[in-house]
Amino acid sequence: MILQANGFDWDRGNRAKCEKHGLSVAIIEGLFARPLAILPDAGHSQRENRFRAIGRTDKGRGVFIIFTLRRKGEELLIRPISARYTHKKEIDAFEKENPGL
Repeated sequence: MILQANGFDWDRGNRAKCEKHGLSVAIIEGLFARPLAILPDAGHSQRENRFRAIGRTDKGRGVFIIFTLRRKGEELLIRPISARYTHKKEIDAFEKENPGL
């Protein structure tokens, strides 16, 4: 999946939820500038399409992100819902389940 979003949709709620797991806005936004494995999150998509993504920070640390895409006027924005650092076991399991991503 290729994202062609115009930016990010942040407010106190989603910012606080991500920061409580030790991830800053800058780290999360930086992830979208690098390769990400993005998959649908159908189990949590009752009202809007949600996506799961796994990527790495510029320091190589794995991050798991849940996000959605929202339109605000003409702009398509990425709205992070939750983000946290991953454990090595999670990355290994993901790579095993999704070869080639």
